[in-house]
Parts: sequence; C-alpha cells; structure tokens
Amino acid sequence: MKSIVPTLALCLALALASGCSNASSPVNGTNNNEESALQQPDGNGASDPPAEADGPDSEDGGSDPTNDADGENGSNAAPDDAAPSQEADAEGDEADSNNSDTPAVEEQPAEPQYKMNSVYRFEPVGDQITDKKVLLTFDDGPKEQALIDQIIDALDKHDAKAIFFVNGYRVEANPELLELIHERGQTIGNHSWDHVNLKEQSASDAEAQIDRVQEQVSAIIGETPRFFRPPFGAGNDQVKAHVKDQGMLYMTWSNGSLDWDSSAKDKPDEVIKNVLEQLHSGANILMHELPWTADALDELLTKLEAEGYGFIDPATIDLSDLESDSEA
Repeated sequence: MKSIVPTLALCLALALASGCSNASSPVNGTNNNEESALQQPDGNGASDPPAEADGPDSEDGGSDPTNDADGENGSNAAPDDAAPSQEADAEGDEADSNNSDTPAVEEQPAEPQYKMNSVYRFEPVGDQITDKKVLLTFDDGPKEQALIDQIIDALDKHDAKAIFFVNGYRVEANPELLELIHERGQTIGNHSWDHVNLKEQSASDAEAQIDRVQEQVSAIIGETPRFFRPPFGAGNDQVKAHVKDQGMLYMTWSNGSLDWDSSAKDKPDEVIKNVLEQLHSGANILMHELPWTADALDELLTKLEAEGYGFIDPATIDLSDLESDSEA
C-alpha cells in the first residue's frame, strides 16, 4: 500500500503539469488575433498600422490609415515643418523664382518698323507695315502733373505712345514729373536745357545745353534720351553732329499744330483743325504741354483713327544708323 501511494501522487503531479502547459501556449490563440487586428486596423488610430497602410505619407509617422486616401486633397496634410506637400513645394519653387536676387530677364528691343527721312517724316521699313501712322510729340515740359496725366490718359485710351521733349530747367524744378512720364510708359526726348536758339550759341555752349539734359535724365530714370528736337527747330551741322555723337536722332517736325500760336490759345478745336489740315502718312506732329492741347487730344486721336491712321511707337523707330556710328 505504501508503494501505491507514491505512485498515485506522481501520476497526479504529471497530469497537472500537462494541463498547465496546454493552457498557456495555444496554436491559434489570442496573440495571433492581435496581429491580425494590426494588419486590418479599424480606422480609429488605436494601433500602429504597417507602413504600406500609410502609402506615400508613411514618413509622417501618423497612425490614421486614411491619410493615403486624403493625401491629394491635403485634408490630413502634415504641418509644414513636418513634411510639406508637393503643392507647398511648388509654391516655394515659384517664390524662389521671383526672388529679388534672381537676375531679371532683359526686355528685348522692339523690331524697327519706321525710319525717319530727310524731311522728318516716317516711312515703313517693310512692305508689310502700313504707312498710315503718325508720330505724336509734346514739347516744353514737364510743367504740371494734372496736365501730364490728362495727356497720357488720352494716349492710353487710344493705345498710343508719344515722345515728350523736355527742357532741363523744367526737369530740375519738377524731377518727379519726369519720373511720372517715364513710369507711365512714355518716351523722354531731349529739348535742350534752357530752350534757347542753339544756332546762336557757341559750339561749347550748344553742346552743354544738350549734354546737361542727357546726364540729368539718366540720373533720374536710368536711361538717356534717344531723340533730340532743337528749340524753335533751329540747329546747324555742328549741333546735328553732336546730337548724333550722343546717340540721339535729330528731328524737327512735319506737322505743326500751332498750339503755341495766339490763334489757337484756349481753342482746342483750332488745334484739331490745324493738325488735320496738314495730315499725311508718317507725319511728325508737333504739340506742346498746354491746357488747350490736352483738351483737344482725345478728340484729335479719335478723328485720326477715323481717317485710318494709327500711332507710331517711338520704340519701333529705326536707330540702327546711330548705333553703327557709335560702334565705329
């Protein structure tokens, strides 16, 4: 009997040991179910999904498996300091391209379309260019901002450009008006410093009248004039040669509005009539910065257009002869 008891006790101990081992290590137990839950998350962000669930946004380290679906719309986009979106990168590239440190692309000069002849009229340089255009010019400024704005407003209304021939002493008194003309897209011309008859000046004085304006305009707007008109239309060979040496086209006019004459003072209709009576293809029209001229301008340009005329952009005037001489 004593030998049986130990034997039974040993059997009982072995049976109990076997039962505990099976309970703690099932083949298809709880641990495998938890792994399955990680592979197919419920979308509540309770667990860490594998990388493929996040797609391209996996670097964000987010736990929401819907990030991949919303990525295009950016509704769940990461903060800029975490992982900027492609759209943000594109905006950054655009901003970089507009950085002030980036060299500006130089604007190419317009193709020459008109060339001035010996009597100061303009002719087309090619068969495909119309001859029914005129050049608009205004002398003796700059005087008053209201007057300049009125003139340029009329020019803008008709998509027209003009040359404003300025005097140095007026620019000295009103440098901001020179800037205004330039900033509004019009062309600056040289009309001498004091508006004196250059034929009556010594060679050195005449040159100083011209050169001082060149230097002055360059200092204010960063460009030197390319066109010169002598006061009273009075010049000589020496003046013409010096003007050319300074890289400018010398001109007088071929159509005088007579707006400076007492017969046209305060009479816009008279200014219009004078221009239309002298109208011809390639006309070089002389006007002044005067109130009655400003009042006449919109109607004058309308009538010119009705006659089939357009307006020469000074930027399209051929200056190649001047450039070739300066290079020589």
